[in-house]
Amino acid sequence: MNPLSIENIENYVETNIQMFHQSRLQSLSKIDLPKLLTRKNPYLFKVKNLELASELVKGILEAHISSSEETIFGDWLEGLAIYINRMVYGGRKSSANGIDLEFDKDDVRYLVSIKSGPNWGNSEQIKKMKQSFDSARKTLSTSKSKLNIVAVNGCCYGKCSIELKSGNYYKYCGQAFWEFISGDKDLYLKLIEPLGTQAKQRNDTFMDEYYALMNRLTLQFSKEFCDKNGKINWLQIVKRNSSYEIAPKSQVRK
Repeated sequence: MNPLSIENIENYVETNIQMFHQSRLQSLSKIDLPKLLTRKNPYLFKVKNLELASELVKGILEAHISSSEETIFGDWLEGLAIYINRMVYGGRKSSANGIDLEFDKDDVRYLVSIKSGPNWGNSEQIKKMKQSFDSARKTLSTSKSKLNIVAVNGCCYGKCSIELKSGNYYKYCGQAFWEFISGDKDLYLKLIEPLGTQAKQRNDTFMDEYYALMNRLTLQFSKEFCDKNGKINWLQIVKRNSSYEIAPKSQVRK
């Protein structure tokens, strides 16, 4: 076990956090209004009584951005966790399918699947993770029969009870996860300040692009989904979202 260097973590964050902000900006440039409308529930927006084009566009856009940012930042945090573990325990990005981190500690080989928060998946996704653990165990047991292997689902935030899940894996969340990969019980607190590096400047840039995009989408929405009196044409929205007559032929069920 090597000592944990907070200075190295701060340097890593300062150097690499721009990747997260760049990905946020790039995600804005790829947003397409018709595609957005097919991915969100039009009935929900109708129930919420959204009758202003700008409000509806904002609701759809923010729902999309929130989901996108969770994915982008989750991937970024995975890279940070692997970097920290490599520094302390010599861990590495696993070559096994579905496993993010692999490292040795106290004569145990740990296989870690890293997720953002504790409620990250449905039953089928959890089943797939367990299958990935089983497959990796089988491969490692074949090559190194005496290796003690422990599987862990690590979550970057949140709380959960630390126990063996379904006889297959342990689950560590929040403080427990960061301590598990670093040996430092306070690391989860020490990370918050470095993550704010130049956050205001970068967020200001993002918001400039966001407002411009919202104006463009609102204008496009008004032209395509409002009637001549300026009222939202909900039937047209629902058709764009759900009608097989508008869907690509490859998606039409025969």
